[in-house]
Amino acid sequence: MTRIGVSDARDHLSEVVDRARYTHDRVILTKRGREVGAIISIEDLKLLEMLEDQLDIKEARQALEESQGERISYDEVRNKLGL
Repeated sequence: MTRIGVSDARDHLSEVVDRARYTHDRVILTKRGREVGAIISIEDLKLLEMLEDQLDIKEARQALEESQGERISYDEVRNKLGL
């Protein structure tokens, strides 16, 4: 993993993006010594999004299992909120 200052990344953006794209090196962006962001390949981003989706699905299933009988309809929620 490479670390680079934001201003240096701006000056060499094309090279930084190519590094992430072709080598799958994750480039950590720093500002005043603090990590503030990252540049990753699109493939890595898609993988991260897929993992997040899987976690969301797992949490939703757990919530449904835990709420046995405690569900209310969408219309009831709207009425309670005055919508």
